[in-house]
Amino acid sequence: MTIKEIQEEIIDEFSMFDDWMERYEYIIELGKSLPIIKEQHKLDENLIKGCQSKVWLFSELENETIKFSADSDAILTKGIVALLLRVYSNQKPSDILTAKTDFIDEIGLKEHLSPTRANGLVSMIKHIKMYAIAQQTKLNN
Repeated sequence: MTIKEIQEEIIDEFSMFDDWMERYEYIIELGKSLPIIKEQHKLDENLIKGCQSKVWLFSELENETIKFSADSDAILTKGIVALLLRVYSNQKPSDILTAKTDFIDEIGLKEHLSPTRANGLVSMIKHIKMYAIAQQTKLNN
């Protein structure tokens, strides 16, 4: 699936819920499916700065697509990062770099997070894009 198709699928899923308590519960459920980062990658260099909780993010290039793994010490944050990885993992770096993030606004996520969690969300997206730049550079060499 393309990034856009996955984003549209997420928008459809979130439209099924009547209120934000149900959406929070769904996000927490998504966290349980997060591709967990290996212990040897839980390093300070893989910690995302700007997050209220600890979030580790790791990427590796496999068959010209990026595979992400992550973990967090907070259940809601784990769900948020799982949502992002669902969109961006197993995608080509060039597709990640050109992808829009409108789906976050369309599901109303940012406006229903505390300011520090919203900043963390932005930091996670920036890190994903930075990993994509690094991996695209490797592909170009």
